Amino acid sequence: MEWKALLATFSIVFLAELGDKTQLSVLLFAAKSGKTTFPWDVCIGACLALISTTIIATILGYFGKTLVPERLLHYVAAVGFIAIGIWLLVTKS
Repeated sequence: MEWKALLATFSIVFLAELGDKTQLSVLLFAAKSGKTTFPWDVCIGACLALISTTIIATILGYFGKTLVPERLLHYVAAVGFIAIGIWLLVTKS
């Protein structure tokens, strides 16, 4: 096991997920849970969803590296983040 990769991935994902829309949705859903839904049910559902999407991203990344050059992925990601930033600035103003 590569501890450096594990800790870097954990740190990046943990910080990126703090306060995002998904986390806030889970918070609100857990707050709404009444007698029929125990908060742990909400937690388990959210954890399973995050695990599932992470598995899909990991598999796509592992097998996709042979199809798409890493440098191209960096450019696509950069352009995507810039586009999202501009869109947020334009629509929130």
